[in-house]
Amino acid sequence: MGTAERFRTAVEKRDLSALEDLFTEDIRFYSPVKFTPFEGRPMVLGLFGVLLRIFEDFRYIGHFDGTAETSADGTQAPAAILAFRTTVDGKQIHGIDQLHFDEAGRVKEFTVMVRPQSAVVALGQAVLAGLVAEGLA
Repeated sequence: MGTAERFRTAVEKRDLSALEDLFTEDIRFYSPVKFTPFEGRPMVLGLFGVLLRIFEDFRYIGHFDGTAETSADGTQAPAAILAFRTTVDGKQIHGIDQLHFDEAGRVKEFTVMVRPQSAVVALGQAVLAGLVAEGLA
């Protein structure tokens, strides 16, 4: 089973310990609710703890494998996109998780994109409240 499949299984089972093994120590998480990335495994795992609590009826609905540019020199590396649906505070969210992998197959960069705008606002408010409650913001 590849990293994307193991990631999907961990998220669906809400298993943070399984996620820890899939991330590089210096993972960067690009969120639609913050201009700068969340950086480092401890912070990203804390964020996932919040996300897994606030998402209602979360489910992945698609999986696409390929490659993506990972540096200024145009180097391509393995990547995957996982399409999902969920609800936060009554707002239905459609989104994708884009995972970039290192040479060992661990997630080194993670980008989330969601729609519609009202869902981004609801997600941002719920994430901030969760991060504050966890002492991460």
